Amino acid sequence: MSAIIIDGNLVAAEILEKTKTKTARLKALGITPCLAVVLVGDNAASITYVSAKKKTLEKVGMENRDFRLQENTSEKALLTLIDQLNSDEKVHGILVQLPLPKHIDEKKILFAIDPKKDVDGFHPISVGNLVLCRPGFLPCTPNGILALLESYSITTSGAHAVVVGRSNIVGKPLSILLARWEINATVTICHTGTHDLAHHTRQADILISAAGIPNLIKADMVKKGAAVIDVGVNRIGDATAESGYRICGDVDFPAVEKIAGYITPVPGGVGPMTIAMLLQNVADAAERVA
Repeated sequence: MSAIIIDGNLVAAEILEKTKTKTARLKALGITPCLAVVLVGDNAASITYVSAKKKTLEKVGMENRDFRLQENTSEKALLTLIDQLNSDEKVHGILVQLPLPKHIDEKKILFAIDPKKDVDGFHPISVGNLVLCRPGFLPCTPNGILALLESYSITTSGAHAVVVGRSNIVGKPLSILLARWEINATVTICHTGTHDLAHHTRQADILISAAGIPNLIKADMVKKGAAVIDVGVNRIGDATAESGYRICGDVDFPAVEKIAGYITPVPGGVGPMTIAMLLQNVADAAERVA
């Protein structure tokens, strides 16, 4: 029997509809939620992602401010722009699209964003609030994963969650969120230094892979009936595709689907949730100044 497919598009649409309603209410009060998106350079994947954000912002009635900067933009110029956006009362959220060119210090840029406008949840104050369970912006992809689990009534309390990957964007914050009192999972973090990865993944009631390695998770690495969440977005060559490549996740979907109880597809799983949670954060930021 095949796993239940977790439809990220469906869950994201429900969240966006609620965000659209909140946006309309705020606009009636004279406040239009506004997200400033800064893109430096011409990374193809980043351009695609930023374009998707812009379309979704328009759908829910938010204002989009798009800043497209040249690859050779200086770190000082980027910091000046962020300072201006921090001071602009009509801008409620600031997002600097990653990755940045190598000559720019990524941490310096992210840390320069006003925590009140840090809708990505990457600022040290946001991370501190996350760890201490204080009010603040939650990182979009981890929060989106929790929303998927909740939407499909997947039990987290007492469950063993195994997270593959320890990035600051997904792995680390997700592990902290899963261990919170209200989620109450027992969490194992695996990474490139983990010996016998399969030993750990086979123990997972909830297996989340955010390693960025195509088809890393095989069927024999998954516990029967487990919920498998695939965060990977990997490009692999495909001569039959018009683009010359196709997108796949970290999970060997056709094989694992036969073992798992629940599974997210790639695309159409976690991806749509990231944008939905981002816009939810923007609406929340605007609401705080209402």
